[in-house]
Amino acid sequence: MREIKNLIGGERITPETGKWREIIDPADGRTVVARFRESGADVAMQAVKSAAEAFHGWAATPVVKRCRILFHCKELMENRIDELSEAIVKENGKLFAEAKGSVRRGIEVLEFACGMPQLLKGEWLSDISENIDGWQYREPLGVVAGACPFNFPAMVPMWMFPVAIACGNTFVLKPSDKCPISADMIADIFHEAGLPPGVLNVVHGGRDAFEAMIDAPEVKAVSFVGSTPVARAVWQSATAAGKRCQSLGGAKNYNIIMPDASPQKTVDALIGSAFGCAGERCMATSVAVIVKGAEPILEQMIDQIKAIKLGNGMDAETGMGPVISAEHRDRILKYIDTGINEGAELSVDGRNPEIPEGCEDGFFVGPVVFDKVTPEMGIAKEEIFGPVLSVMRAESLNKAIELANKSCFGNGASIFTGSGGAAREFRTRIECGMVGINAGVPAPMAFFSFGGYKASLFGDLKMHGRDGVEFYTKKKAIIQRWFDGGETGNIWGH
Repeated sequence: MREIKNLIGGERITPETGKWREIIDPADGRTVVARFRESGADVAMQAVKSAAEAFHGWAATPVVKRCRILFHCKELMENRIDELSEAIVKENGKLFAEAKGSVRRGIEVLEFACGMPQLLKGEWLSDISENIDGWQYREPLGVVAGACPFNFPAMVPMWMFPVAIACGNTFVLKPSDKCPISADMIADIFHEAGLPPGVLNVVHGGRDAFEAMIDAPEVKAVSFVGSTPVARAVWQSATAAGKRCQSLGGAKNYNIIMPDASPQKTVDALIGSAFGCAGERCMATSVAVIVKGAEPILEQMIDQIKAIKLGNGMDAETGMGPVISAEHRDRILKYIDTGINEGAELSVDGRNPEIPEGCEDGFFVGPVVFDKVTPEMGIAKEEIFGPVLSVMRAESLNKAIELANKSCFGNGASIFTGSGGAAREFRTRIECGMVGINAGVPAPMAFFSFGGYKASLFGDLKMHGRDGVEFYTKKKAIIQRWFDGGETGNIWGH
């Protein structure tokens, strides 16, 4: 069992007060894999002050030197990717391959941040007027705070702090209180690589700790990923305090299946998107819209869904792991009851799934498919965040797009088709921030930016990519004029 401690000013600290929290392996529901004492506002403020003290020295560090440290961080992350992935399986329940893939995506953001000397370059124009030059460059903001969800406990923190610190900021991170292990390990790696004390601080706590960070005058910007109600509240609090805020919320992602879609590749992509990571991701397919003529693809998909094997994520034969907790499992089961009561047709029932020996007390919900779902149903409108797929029917692509655009969310959407014209119509008209063409999970690479529309994103700038650089820096414009000697005469002698 790992005992988790805060990282403040380069020192590992356990608060003297606060309740102890235990992290239970979701696959067996019994094993305590870590514990920590929950920190409150006072500890959060210690971390903010540490970050503030470290800022000026770190901002003055040449960007090339900052990135050399990040290159070493990447090397250590690569060497320990299996160790990190196994920790994610134990704290979160993902399959080992899913966990490793998520660490890989985090490393890709780190690779992007290592290119900061190029990304921070400003603009110059000589002779904007007679003997006057002008230029613009970027400066870091100061102290930045970020809070992350349980579903990607290594990847999402790395959407934030590598870019922020490469830009010259210092960072205070509040990992998920449900999955603190991997973020704690990553913090150790960054400091082992030579990151100065106070540049990255980690506080393990709950709402009180993060609210204190938002309120702290030293904090200039706030990054957040979580549910839409909390994302909205974070954005409102931060912007009311005059801070920058990028706050990513929930999703209800639509996939449209056209009659000309490639059957097996579409089925594989849909199953991976809807039931990968037990549906606990903001890019999961929540609604599949079957356009008239594509019904055989749905039938083929249901047959394969029923064959998915549940179990421990470290077992190579497992096709889907548990959800994060007993409470979350019960919440998903209530949504299944809601769908039945609303009149949807339960095509695949994930209640009471077959569980392997040793996992009887784990937090499992099997794959669920509802057919004949209508836009008015709760299971169609609300984010379930579990392995529940709703199926709607549409007469045409136009009607399918109209169904998708009725959602209050706008995170991601995909179309499966062999038609370039249909794909172009879809990408042009769909109201969401990330679009897939024959891709079930249209998450952009690190050099692009991640974020949605509508209730899926609060703020103007998204995570990582150029938006990340823009968010974590401020631009300064300079007008420069030099006189040629004035009353003292011509100093050049001509």
